[in-house]
Amino acid sequence: MFFRMLRGALFRQKGKMLMIALTIALGASLATAMLNIMMDVGDKVNQELKAYGANITVVPKTASLISDLYELEEGTVSESYLKEEELGNIKTIFWAFNITDFTPFIETQATLASGSNVALTGTWFNHHLDLPTGESLDAGIKSLRSWWDIESGDWIDEQVEGGSTSAMVGKTLATAENIKVGDMITLTASEGSAKLVVVGIFDAGGDEDDQIFAPIDIVQEISGTDGKISSIEVSALTTPDNELARKAAKDPSSLSVAQYETWYCTAYVSSICYQIQEVITDSVASAVRQVAESEGTILDKTQLLMILITILSLVGSALGISNLVTASVMERSQEIGLLKAVGAHDSAITGIVLTEIIITAIAGGVIGYFVGFGFAQIIGHTVFSAAIDMKPMVIPIVAVLIVIVTLIGSIPAIRMLLKLRPAEVLHGR
Repeated sequence: MFFRMLRGALFRQKGKMLMIALTIALGASLATAMLNIMMDVGDKVNQELKAYGANITVVPKTASLISDLYELEEGTVSESYLKEEELGNIKTIFWAFNITDFTPFIETQATLASGSNVALTGTWFNHHLDLPTGESLDAGIKSLRSWWDIESGDWIDEQVEGGSTSAMVGKTLATAENIKVGDMITLTASEGSAKLVVVGIFDAGGDEDDQIFAPIDIVQEISGTDGKISSIEVSALTTPDNELARKAAKDPSSLSVAQYETWYCTAYVSSICYQIQEVITDSVASAVRQVAESEGTILDKTQLLMILITILSLVGSALGISNLVTASVMERSQEIGLLKAVGAHDSAITGIVLTEIIITAIAGGVIGYFVGFGFAQIIGHTVFSAAIDMKPMVIPIVAVLIVIVTLIGSIPAIRMLLKLRPAEVLHGR
């Protein structure tokens, strides 16, 4: 009897039930899209911000200590070095897969044939590295300095013949020394000299415009620093800092065992820095705060926006459901009055109405979920030029939200139903 009444009510009011389903589908689609994006937006924002360079720098411990004590600028202290042979260890830490790129640097002073003293920096450009894990990767400054404007020529390609004897010159220095792409320049440092072909003139918009960049092995050779590097820049995908991360950044030993495990196993920038220090001898790894804080701020504001849109869409759905269900109960007032007159309890009548609405809500929710996932892909490709991953966790969250919104939206109609008096309704009052 219950199912016959249920089926009859659904088909007799298919127009209103369709409107309820569409209202729920709209709310569910927006909630699905926003939740999927919110859970996936962290990596997307991190990837976008990687275009602005590394977010971690690694320097020798003694150089860091002297710089802190005497407030020296970065790169002033050059007596201490890191070991180039340990670079591959960066990809062996717990968060190795979050390390997207890194490159070493060695700085020295050199003299051009004209007699001018210039800052010479050795680094990787697109260096092929075989890792201790058996994997391999290409890393270097080409991706870490993607914002550089190559005014003429191109990036150094270490993996082609002649790449190891090439150089790139900053725009300001090239103009001052009348250096052009294709020119051969001679650089003399403390331990030797090298002839390099200029393959690119770049505009970095900073101090680099007065420098020459060359493959690291060439600079090490002429400066007598074979196997040594002065700093490392690392680009890593990180989780925005919270109170635990900030506390750990000041002193990891102040954490309890549980706090330490949580911090160490979360991709906070301080946690990744700590793990890099564990695998690079006598090093200090620190966050580039402008980049790290930007990641956290942008991500927090983006997620807040997504949450607000989700809440507003669900509130709108609840109001729509309330109006539609109330109108349905008013139209069926005589039917409900008759049921009460023949002895039906309020709980049984309420159960029938709620079951109708929940079945309709489930149908609308299923449609809304797939439509919402489609919306998420459109937003992902439009904003981030990448697909949004389907998060299984979103399904139960959306299902619970739909049930809650449906029940809340049905409250006014249920209150009206409970107040209906059979005698008054059946006499048309």
